Amino acid sequence: MTMQQAIELGTGLAPAAPAAGDGARARRVDYLHSDDRELLRAARDLTRDLGVARPAVYWTDLGLSALLGYGALAGAILATSPWLALACGLVAVLALYRALLFIHELSHVRRDALPGFRLGWNLLVGIPLLTPSFMYEGVHTQHHKRTQYGTRGDPEYLPLALMKPWSLPLFIVMAAFLFIGLMIRFAVLVPLGALVPSVRRLVWTRLSALAINPDYRRGEPDAELRRRVLWQEAGGFAWSWVLIGSGFVIGWTPLLVLVAVVSVVAVLNQLRTLVAHLWENEGEAMTVTAQFLDSVNVPPPGIWAELWAPVGLRYHALHHLMPSMPYHDLPEAHRRLRRELGERSTYDSANHAGMAPLVARIARSTMVVR
Repeated sequence: MTMQQAIELGTGLAPAAPAAGDGARARRVDYLHSDDRELLRAARDLTRDLGVARPAVYWTDLGLSALLGYGALAGAILATSPWLALACGLVAVLALYRALLFIHELSHVRRDALPGFRLGWNLLVGIPLLTPSFMYEGVHTQHHKRTQYGTRGDPEYLPLALMKPWSLPLFIVMAAFLFIGLMIRFAVLVPLGALVPSVRRLVWTRLSALAINPDYRRGEPDAELRRRVLWQEAGGFAWSWVLIGSGFVIGWTPLLVLVAVVSVVAVLNQLRTLVAHLWENEGEAMTVTAQFLDSVNVPPPGIWAELWAPVGLRYHALHHLMPSMPYHDLPEAHRRLRRELGERSTYDSANHAGMAPLVARIARSTMVVR
């Protein structure tokens, strides 16, 4: 969805601001069926000169992140000191995590804006970490559809704040086994699916999307995506067997370190996902403003969010307002909107202090007797 399309979807005049103390929850109720026209208009007018992806920024950021990540991973494997190995492992987690999250940009930025970037990312990060871009392309954009966000058809939404308390730790712990599951998918199920059509259908519909909604079933890919799926799955199949074979040739320590690092990356990403939204919608279609208020910004001055929500994801609510805005322009767009609309505005209601308060908020919500 482009910013202009988001603006055009506004369906009513902005309601009166809620009374002091009602907070963001009241605003979400107010804007469930009617958009804040002032917010949408400001987002359009104040960012007209932004929105052009800069290849030099993307390539430099990705290259340095991957170089640092793989270098630190090698250090963790080769280190003789446990503390040095742990320090290298932490650096590897943060750097590879940042490199991996460029998959989010790939699903939004026009292909001709970054020539060769999709191929380069898949070769540098996607296939080595067994998360090629086809697993997100065509899936994440459904999360941004005006009538699909927060509904049962949204692959990336669950009403986590309205679920049982045990659902949150389960949601996090499951991510720790993702990389092992991906190895099984590519090493075993992909070749088996080539021989057994029913397995292939199962793998595609249930195991080919980075989704959190267990009811989501992926539809058939179009011709262009199908071509990318073929070579990316072939690459994932070959690389998964290289990893397995390496254990018999050079020992199991390198593979175990890799599994540990990528598993921590997956858990960190799941924690980020847990606080990317407020998860309070029970399946009803929402306006653009309501979607924005159900999403989360964690802007400066705090610096830690840049580590756990890199590549623009600390501005996740703003991203839902302007999905096609390149990540390097989001900080400036945020500054302009905050300055123009001020404190206690609808825009300000989506700004939060950090991960810990957000996790606590969701945890408290799950403990409410319903």
